[in-house]
Amino acid sequence: QPTPTTSDSTHNPGGESVRVRVGAERLEEYLPLLEGRRVGLVVNHTSRVGERHLVDTLTALGIQVRKVFAPEHGFRGTADAGQHIEDGVDARSGAALISLYGRKKKPTPEDLSDLDLLVYDIQDVGARFYTYISTMHYVMEACAENGKPFLLLDRPNPNGHYVDGPVLDTAFRSFVGMHPIPVVYGMTPGELAQMIVGEGWLHTSRPLNLRIIPCENYTHRSFYELPLPPSPNLPNMRAVYLYPSLCFFEATAASVGRGTDLQFQLVGAPGFSGGDYTFTPEPKPGARNPKHKGVACRGWNLSHLPIEELRRDTALRLHYLLDFFRVYQPRDAFFLRADFFDKLAGTDSLRIQILRGTSELEIRRSWEPALSAFKERRRRYLLYPEG
Repeated sequence: QPTPTTSDSTHNPGGESVRVRVGAERLEEYLPLLEGRRVGLVVNHTSRVGERHLVDTLTALGIQVRKVFAPEHGFRGTADAGQHIEDGVDARSGAALISLYGRKKKPTPEDLSDLDLLVYDIQDVGARFYTYISTMHYVMEACAENGKPFLLLDRPNPNGHYVDGPVLDTAFRSFVGMHPIPVVYGMTPGELAQMIVGEGWLHTSRPLNLRIIPCENYTHRSFYELPLPPSPNLPNMRAVYLYPSLCFFEATAASVGRGTDLQFQLVGAPGFSGGDYTFTPEPKPGARNPKHKGVACRGWNLSHLPIEELRRDTALRLHYLLDFFRVYQPRDAFFLRADFFDKLAGTDSLRIQILRGTSELEIRRSWEPALSAFKERRRRYLLYPEG
């Protein structure tokens, strides 16, 4: 049996490096569960054991990988946000490729009929609107409905050290927000999966056979350096840290740098008078038709912010959104898609508060009761120490 490699180091608040072994690297814990069984994998480009993809690792060990289910951005992680992914065949392993971000978002009974269990292994970033956890939910639901075990190989949450933002009102449930959790919920995929089951959020009365292979040497205060960009427009750790705060701009007239090399590190719009940085979005891999394509945008460049400062954040940087709105003209053109903004926020109250000129302090106070209740519920599902 091979000795799994360990992941890149993480750093705890004291500064010393520790070795984190992600669930996928703990082969000795889950290979016995896969041997002699027909396996489906829910994976993307981040699903690696050391330098090798999980599909290739398991195939080389003689595991029958029958099907690969791919989320948003596809199996190799190169598709644009929102771009439909097509089915196909993985040339290397011969496994059938089935898209869960195209004509369907949930495996069908036919998809699962010739499988004995499903394995989920995807690096997340810990923001409610990042759609990998929505794919996870639908796969869990399909497994429960069809009596298939669901094995989750856990990975750290790079934004797992804090909890903040409005808790989703289920009236605004969508694929960018399926659960009554805050924007930043401070849980790994494994912890969230336990909460989804424990809180009865799967829309089925049938039980789910859930097994989690946890990470080793990880706590919620660990600062985990992602070995690969988790999606095309989160190219580095600065973008990963800023993403929960800047994603709200996706439903507004502002660009967050898609179509540049500083995605989710810029905020700007044509004619904006509140910044001193200019950028022009152009078609690029992962952003073939970016907002304000070919038009100069003026705004803020956040790419100089020290990583250490962002790592110390314990709250969303809500002031970016509020400050931009105060300066933007015409104000009534700021929210390009009010319905989409409300889905990202998980409520319409944030948009209404912004329009009314509510202060950041008052907005945060309005979040507090639901946040406190969530933190209490969250505690019982945690797999790792909070400090």
